[in-house]
Amino acid sequence: MCLPAFRNRHKMFESGVVSLAALLLTSIGTAAAQGDYQVVSVANAGTITGTVKWSGPQPRVLTFPLNKDVAVCDPESRKRVDLERLVIGPNGGVANTVVFLKNISSGKPMDLPEPRRSLNQKHCRYEPHILLVPENAELEMTSSDRVLHTVHMEGAATYNLPFPFPDRPVSRPMPHAGVATLKCNGGHLWMNAVVMVADNPYYTVTDDEGKFELRGVPPGEYEIVAWHEGWHVVGQQASFDVSTSKKVDRPIFSEPKTSQKEVSVGPNGTAVVNFVIAEK
Repeated sequence: MCLPAFRNRHKMFESGVVSLAALLLTSIGTAAAQGDYQVVSVANAGTITGTVKWSGPQPRVLTFPLNKDVAVCDPESRKRVDLERLVIGPNGGVANTVVFLKNISSGKPMDLPEPRRSLNQKHCRYEPHILLVPENAELEMTSSDRVLHTVHMEGAATYNLPFPFPDRPVSRPMPHAGVATLKCNGGHLWMNAVVMVADNPYYTVTDDEGKFELRGVPPGEYEIVAWHEGWHVVGQQASFDVSTSKKVDRPIFSEPKTSQKEVSVGPNGTAVVNFVIAEK
């Protein structure tokens, strides 16, 4: 082989090695960026329990007229629907509040509750109202209704997905941690829900009494957050009903309310943290 040809092949080989190395480094960097949370064996795990309570006079319940596809959306002829933005129990507990640990890097596997990892559209209502989906996992969505729904998702994930037929699941990845809001572009303006995309398994949603529990927590010091979606209508947003090709106005909701505290979890211990939500 002549020397120039050898040099050319050597350069090509070096170039290939450099490209392969760059590809490997990029892949490793991407995996690290997507997998910051590490699953480890948790010895002497603790538990965090508590409540989220309402303080002060309760706001008026937000309702909206059930004015479309009433045979499916309003089988009980209620005429109006609760927007589910603020659910307060008999003892003042606030349901549908997301409680989570902030900036925890390792611990138990990603065992978020299964009922909150998939969405159904039933009687023109999202079930559940608050979803918890692991980062990089897929959210499965379906519709039980024989009307056109279009899930319009914005925030941590952005999709616009039609559901013209019932009982046909559709899945989409949730690639980024954070909040995604759900609305219906099929003219069902009252439909609203939230997907919380979680970067660790220490997320939960308060029950009807405002109670929560986080299990399997490694002993240590943490910041715990209570996040509520907000409960006022502050305006209207012009929208487009894809089923009628008409302009419609959907409600605009107030900003979320967030409260944060420090918590210390001892070995095999139970820490109690209580939050209070109020108008001011």
